[in-house]
Amino acid sequence: MTLVFELDPDQPTEQLCYTFGGSAPVFELPQRTLLRTWTLDCFAGRVRTVEDRPSVVCDPRYLNPQTGPFFVPGASPGDTLAVHLVSLKPRENWGVSTTVPLFGALTSTGLTATLQPPLPELTWIYRLDNRQGLAHFTARESGNELALPMNPMHGTLGVAPSLGEARSSLTPGSWGGNMDTPELRAGVTAYFGVNVAGAAMSLGDGHARQGEGETCGVAIECSMNTTLMVDVIPGSYVAWPRLESDTHLMTTGSSRPLEDAFRIAHTEMVHWIADLLELTTMDAYQLVSQLAESPIANVVDTAYTAVCKIPKALIGDPVAMSGTHRRLRRLSP
Repeated sequence: MTLVFELDPDQPTEQLCYTFGGSAPVFELPQRTLLRTWTLDCFAGRVRTVEDRPSVVCDPRYLNPQTGPFFVPGASPGDTLAVHLVSLKPRENWGVSTTVPLFGALTSTGLTATLQPPLPELTWIYRLDNRQGLAHFTARESGNELALPMNPMHGTLGVAPSLGEARSSLTPGSWGGNMDTPELRAGVTAYFGVNVAGAAMSLGDGHARQGEGETCGVAIECSMNTTLMVDVIPGSYVAWPRLESDTHLMTTGSSRPLEDAFRIAHTEMVHWIADLLELTTMDAYQLVSQLAESPIANVVDTAYTAVCKIPKALIGDPVAMSGTHRRLRRLSP
């Protein structure tokens, strides 16, 4: 069975939300049912030419629109929601990236204030070729061109936070949100601790491609056609988002400074490996220290996000999260 949640193409922003938590569900999504939907880019389609500047054409209070939230029957506080990304495909034949004043990893920001002026606000338009899976880059100041392989991903995916909070869709945290990790690609299952009845899952911020760290603060932003499936693991709660692919187990942490995000991700992995392999904490700490890959998701958001990855093959390919990833892989096309 496949359900479709279609945004009104004439007035899509009327159906979107800009927070995780604080919004009423827009659609009911039963467990183990395919959902086909789409999301707008982080600028809601308002930045379309190299002359467009986000600070002029966008309202800074309304960035990173989310499709959702979706109500999952049977998901209760204390459970874990599994979201399996079946397919991600850019919806249009173009994507956009920009520099934004006082935003990015290599410029002064409002939190790291210095006296030099902001970097210039510039826009790049990428031509997207879904058939060949390429994003075409054109340099602004020389005309040089490069064809980059696309790696479609969602910058934002998550559930409502705890304590009745509503958190900006620009922010990552224990509920997921704007983690901006390229690991959120097709074939991956993401796990989130459920804090409210129905979980209130939302997604958005499609990227045709993004480098680790999202250095300038803006990926190749694009609207995204997405197919996904959800499931609930009852009575099991993950404190921070976990990810699972066919080859890796992954944990995430979001905080500032970056080393605290790193520490959260690696602490979560130590506990996960200790549980999966029936090891003591110190033995698991030793093992993770020798096996971990540590990609940086972003160093530009209100909190930074780090990922810890462990190859499944090196730890005996254990059955994680009650086998949910394997089950959803079988059920999805």
